[in-house]
Amino acid sequence: MTADAKGPILEARGVTKQFGGLTAVNDVSFSIPRRAIVSLIGPNGAGKTTFFNILTGLYKPTVGRVSFDDQNITGGRPDKIMALGVARTFQNIRLFGTMTALENVMVGQHSRMKAGLIGSILRPPHVRHEEQRVRAKAAEALEYVGLKPRLHEQLATNLSYGDQRRVEIARALASDPKLLLLDEPTAGMNPQESENLTHFMERLRDELGLSILLIEHDMKVVMGVSEYVTVLDHGEKISEGDATTVRSDPNVVEAYLGKQEAERQSAEDGAG
Repeated sequence: MTADAKGPILEARGVTKQFGGLTAVNDVSFSIPRRAIVSLIGPNGAGKTTFFNILTGLYKPTVGRVSFDDQNITGGRPDKIMALGVARTFQNIRLFGTMTALENVMVGQHSRMKAGLIGSILRPPHVRHEEQRVRAKAAEALEYVGLKPRLHEQLATNLSYGDQRRVEIARALASDPKLLLLDEPTAGMNPQESENLTHFMERLRDELGLSILLIEHDMKVVMGVSEYVTVLDHGEKISEGDATTVRSDPNVVEAYLGKQEAERQSAEDGAG
């Protein structure tokens, strides 16, 4: 933990990302408090995933600065950013299908392992001991996210969608993050699974002290779990605040429903 332990865990200032003549993110400033669950929402094409990719180093911003735990990570390599304590999942699950659930999670610990190429080939005692520790920690992470032990040795491609999502979150947790970024984690889940994931995010915050940034279309999940919500539309920030404030913001209603429908609802509310 840095000396500035009371400041935000992540801060973006004036971030802009252009692809040729297209501005996908335009002058967005944003911060995540420590041990908070924060959501980033907006209609399709709002720039949410592009902004996510900037924070994790997949894209370098055209303009702006990103800092994590008081360190400048702007345009840093994804593996370096992960090693600092930023982990993420993806909207489309990215597991190694021909590896077991346990092996997938072991991969997530790669940035924390000390054995180099020579050690991996010769496998001296300290390397074998590290492999045992990594395997045990992977099993612990899988149990923590709720994957039954009998499924740990199943190939990832043979697992149900919900279990694959659990494995992906376990793999992210295996890197010992301080900040966890979840991209559409409830996509494809039924209401009960979504509710379970909501409670699980609260556990991650309360038990592990994690900060969580969530991109999510399920507004019930967003409004139920988020302490702060930021809304993007056409790459620009149009609203920010607690869930109640954002939900009632006319700009947000218009962005999701369109201007005519927003005006109709406003008129109905006024008449009521």
